[in-house]
Formats: sequence, C-alpha cells, structure tokens
Amino acid sequence: MTTVSDVSDAPRVSDGFPVSAPGAEPPPIVPRRRPGRRLSAAAALLVFATVLVSVVRNDAFQWGLVGQYFTTSAVLDGLLLTLWLTGVVMVLGFLLGTVLAVMRLSANPVLRTLSWGYVWIFRSTPLLVQLLFWFNIGALYPTLGLGIPYGPQLFTVTTVNLLGPTLTAVIGLTLHETAYAAEVVRGGILSVDPGQTEAAQALGLSRRRTLYRIVVPQAMRSIVPTAGNMLIGTLKGTSIVSVLAVHDLLYSVQLVYNQNYQVIPLLMVATLWYVAVTTVLSAGQYYVERHYARGSSRGLPPTPLRLLRVRLAGLRGRLNSVTAPGSR
Repeated sequence: MTTVSDVSDAPRVSDGFPVSAPGAEPPPIVPRRRPGRRLSAAAALLVFATVLVSVVRNDAFQWGLVGQYFTTSAVLDGLLLTLWLTGVVMVLGFLLGTVLAVMRLSANPVLRTLSWGYVWIFRSTPLLVQLLFWFNIGALYPTLGLGIPYGPQLFTVTTVNLLGPTLTAVIGLTLHETAYAAEVVRGGILSVDPGQTEAAQALGLSRRRTLYRIVVPQAMRSIVPTAGNMLIGTLKGTSIVSVLAVHDLLYSVQLVYNQNYQVIPLLMVATLWYVAVTTVLSAGQYYVERHYARGSSRGLPPTPLRLLRVRLAGLRGRLNSVTAPGSR
C-alpha cells in the first residue's frame, strides 16, 4: 500500500528528466574530458623537447665559443648601432607617417594624392632596392646644393662625401618605414567612432585640437599593437644594412667569422642577441597595450607576473596542506 509520504519522497520527473527537490544540493558539475587536447599538448611538448635536446647536445654549435664571443666589444658595438638605427628609424618614420596619414585624411585632393603616391611608391619597391638606390644616388646627383631655384647656389657639397653608409641606411630605412607607419596611423584614426569627432565639433573644438586631444588617444589602442610589430620588424630588418658595410650586429659578426671561419657559432651569437632584444620589446609592447586598454574595459586581465604569483601561491598552499600534521 502506497502512503502519502512515499509519494512525496519519490523524485519528480519533468519531460523525462528527474528534478531535484526544493532545498536539495545541486549535483556536482563534472567538466567535460578532452583527451584529444591533452594528447596534442603532449605531442607538441615532445616535439619541442626533442628539438631542444638536439640543438643543445649538438657539438657543431660550439656553445663554448658562442659564450666566448657573446659579449665581445665588436659584437656589443654592433648591437648598440642596431638599437640606435631601430630607435631613430621608428621615431622619424612615425613622425613623417603621421603627417602623411593626416594628409591622406585631408579634404584637400592635392594632399591626398601626394600622400597616396608616396605610400604607393615606397610599398611597391623592395627595401634592398631602395637602400642600393640611395647608396648610389651620387651617380644621378654628383653634388647637392642649397640656393635660389634657377639662381645662385649658397653652398654645394659632394654627394659621396655627404651620404656615408650609416646616413644612407637611416634615410633608406626611414623612408621605407614611413610608408607603412602612415597606413598604421591612418587605420588607427579611422577606427575611432565618428561620433567622437562630431561631438568635439559640436563643442567648438578646432580640427587640430580634436585630432590630438580626442582622436589620437583613442586611436592608440589600434596603433600600438601594429606599431609594436613594426618595431620588432625594424629591429630585425636593420640587418639588411650589412650590404652597405654598416657595422650593425650582423655585419660585426660577419667580420669576425670571416677571420676565424667559425660561421655557425657567430651566427648563433647574433641570433641570441636578436631573440633577447625582441623578448624585451615584446614585454614592453604588452604593458603599453595594457596601459591604453584601461578605458576600453572595466577590468584588465592579470599580468603574467600576477598569474605566476597566484599559481605559486596555490602550489604553496597545496604543498602545505599535504605536509601539515594530521592532513591524512
């Protein structure tokens, strides 16, 4: 015989699925197991470990010789010149690129056409061709002068004496990077909501004040990631100036291995320096992006150092719970 209590204690069923009684604890949530993800991660780690062990244990790399030449004066001088070239080219490139971007967005058709033509020409020719062209510009213009057009010259100078290898590298790299920087800045400006400009105009702000106080700070969120990639690309791209006999990092190690014929160890020296500097620049790019993302979201993601501290604290807590007396 079925009583009322038996009926009330029976699990309720809704659409064929049991429903928990009011006040009962919810069932535990078990995450879905993904064996494929774990297998792929294990395979990737295995391949990485295999390659790493192969490189480290390969005697042909001569790691002792790499460490010997890693901090020599010739290599460090080349590294300093590489960093100097990168900084000068990026600063000048973005200054000129900002001017071209403003010209491209101008209502003046002449300025728009000139900006578009500059970007079209310098993006259509390889960087090496541009550097070689500027290096041999003396064949077209043996002398350079300043004076009144079609009138007397105030002074003249021989082109070969004026444009040395380093100055030629700065000019060629800057003009090349300016074309790409102009597109980066233009894309960042176009990413800003047009309503911001309309609101600034409604408040009576001038076009110049609107650009530098309203548009550019918001455009930096889109400009910084691409500019960071350009900075890293320029750092590595400066190695091409070795064809002009500019004593950058690559050319410095080339001079050394042309004397001792230790090609692979010296190339590894240059590679490790490029990796080290790129790592520092990537870390700086992360924090700059984080700075400009403060107004775009309510909460910023934790930094890698913060994540490391949290994980170490969790690991320390688990170890303490295991080693504590009476934990079992």
